[in-house]
Amino acid sequence: MRQSPANRILLLLKTEGPQLGTDVGAHLGITAEAARQQLTKLAEEGLTEPVSEPSSGRGRPKQLWQLTAAGHQTFPDGHAELTAGLLGIITAELGRGALDAVISARETETLARYRHDVSAPALADRVSQLAAIRSREGYMADSWQEEDGSFMLVENHCPICAAAAVCAGFCRSEIETFRSVLGAKVERSEHILLGARRCAYRISA
Repeated sequence: MRQSPANRILLLLKTEGPQLGTDVGAHLGITAEAARQQLTKLAEEGLTEPVSEPSSGRGRPKQLWQLTAAGHQTFPDGHAELTAGLLGIITAELGRGALDAVISARETETLARYRHDVSAPALADRVSQLAAIRSREGYMADSWQEEDGSFMLVENHCPICAAAAVCAGFCRSEIETFRSVLGAKVERSEHILLGARRCAYRISA
């Protein structure tokens, strides 16, 4: 199904970060002015906002467009409110140990599924397989190789962000799962819960 220009813009800002109006137009195959009109309409709806970035020279600051908090919330959230509420109830009624048991059980189940689908001999291919799984799960993941031979796994969205915000154990569990299934060193370099636009992981043998 063909996406509307507005939805394509939201997806672009979600996956690529703040953009110039001209770049948005080039991506959509429309004029810069038409792109700015779309961006302005989205801003009126509270989904985008302009931000200024200092010019590298003496020129005027560049105006970039980015998603607002409401714009980010237009993407799937994994039943955020229900999830966060249930986690709070588990902790309040059954104690922290019960919540830790839930996280551990989820990690065991996730690891078993991932190991079934991430089985390539080469680390580069395993990272690519993991990125594909995470994208199917709603994380909008991508991966590539760095010049130093390491790999980057980037997740532009977190459908369990509400759960992770309530309990950081979910984030710790995920990174341990990555390390185990990839058989590699994995370090988180960007974290949505710390204010970053995305979660990013550097992976090395």
